[in-house]
Amino acid sequence: MPTTIDPTSLGFLLAENRNQPMHVAGLQLFELPPDAGPHFARETYEAALDTEEVAPLFRKRPTRSLSSLGQWAWTDDEQFDIEYHVRHSALPEPGRIRELLELVSRLHGQRLARERPLWEAHIIEGLADGRVAMYTKLHHSLVDGISAMKLMQSVLTSDPDKRGMGLPFEARANTRSKKVREATERPLTEIPMDALRSAFGITADAAGLPAALVRTLNKGVRNEASAFSFHAPKSMFNVNITGSRRFAADDWPLERIRAISKASRTTLNDVVLAMCGGALRNYLREVNRLPVESLVSMVPVGLKSRKAESESGGGGNAVGSVMVKLGTDLADPADRLAAIHGSMVAGKEALESMTPNQIVAMSALGMAPSLAIPMLRLNGIVRPPFNVIISNVPGPRSTQYLNGAKLTGTYPVSIPMQGMALNITCNSYADDMGFGLTGCRRTVPHLQRLLVHLDAELTELENATGVS
Repeated sequence: MPTTIDPTSLGFLLAENRNQPMHVAGLQLFELPPDAGPHFARETYEAALDTEEVAPLFRKRPTRSLSSLGQWAWTDDEQFDIEYHVRHSALPEPGRIRELLELVSRLHGQRLARERPLWEAHIIEGLADGRVAMYTKLHHSLVDGISAMKLMQSVLTSDPDKRGMGLPFEARANTRSKKVREATERPLTEIPMDALRSAFGITADAAGLPAALVRTLNKGVRNEASAFSFHAPKSMFNVNITGSRRFAADDWPLERIRAISKASRTTLNDVVLAMCGGALRNYLREVNRLPVESLVSMVPVGLKSRKAESESGGGGNAVGSVMVKLGTDLADPADRLAAIHGSMVAGKEALESMTPNQIVAMSALGMAPSLAIPMLRLNGIVRPPFNVIISNVPGPRSTQYLNGAKLTGTYPVSIPMQGMALNITCNSYADDMGFGLTGCRRTVPHLQRLLVHLDAELTELENATGVS
């Protein structure tokens, strides 16, 4: 039976076009187990094709027909073809990480076919060091970036001896929560009472929003950290983009980042943002495109609202967004880190005084200009609300395995958008912090140079804080 596509998911479907594919993805690298034969990748691929039952999330496709009363709805793909969705590839010689990232870049620029369920999994061999890679992409209408990473990680284990494990699309391996299952399997005829309650809750909270809105707007006007930004400069990233993608990735020891955090009395995320700020400064100087004013990043953050419960009875936790000045106008790494820390603290304080519903509403208002500018074709004409998106997603703290294969690296592959040509997403795993840089191939030339600058900036931060 068809099920309704919720407004948020529908928005991601309708926002998609050739220049703006709306899928999220992840790249994982595996070291083969000691007992693996020479055809481990092929055997993994063939085992995937023999999947007895595919999870419902991976069988549904978007349709609009008389049976759904003209509305967009999810329907089960009665002609599901697993050989279309699961693919086996080999890298050309010499099989470096460079060849792997080139392949991922091409795959990530290709739209998912609407006439089929919106996902693909690629098992990739041919790396010179013998490792096997897996690139998996899912449409943002199915899952958000954080949920996608958790879905990929849910099938892993800390037991290196465990075998017979399934991949994320297998029903027996799928560990989605009850809430997610209900959201994806709700029939068209059912009235979503929880959404109705949420609507009443937001209405009850709205009385407190105007005062919070005025305070936040004032901070934005004064060029202080806030959910709003009025002072992001025009940059080479804030223009119309093409559909081709470039992906670059690497990781650095968490121990080095934590040491800087401890020495500077800042957070680990502050240090990550400072690495990005310094790297972007040097990259833009290299191409002679560094704005005089600091770049501004939109940073998603988890918050504990001081108003733990509103009149609607909502909980105290919420996810909001803070506009952070990255200090690209500052030459000294220590000054840049201090400025970012202050920006983050002020931005969080601006949101934590609100209820969870107000945080969501405020963050949505802060994001609104980034959607309106490309719709009105004003990219490059007016100032953008922010210049880049930087996210930090926590991952497993222990070493993980898939059928004995050791996970040695995991990297998010994100969504550049019209007017926002670069997306930086980080993912911690065991002892490392992995950086995934996704950009428009034409708008952000030589994207891999940002990795060099990230490495150099980490060393500069160590020197500036007395860690090295």
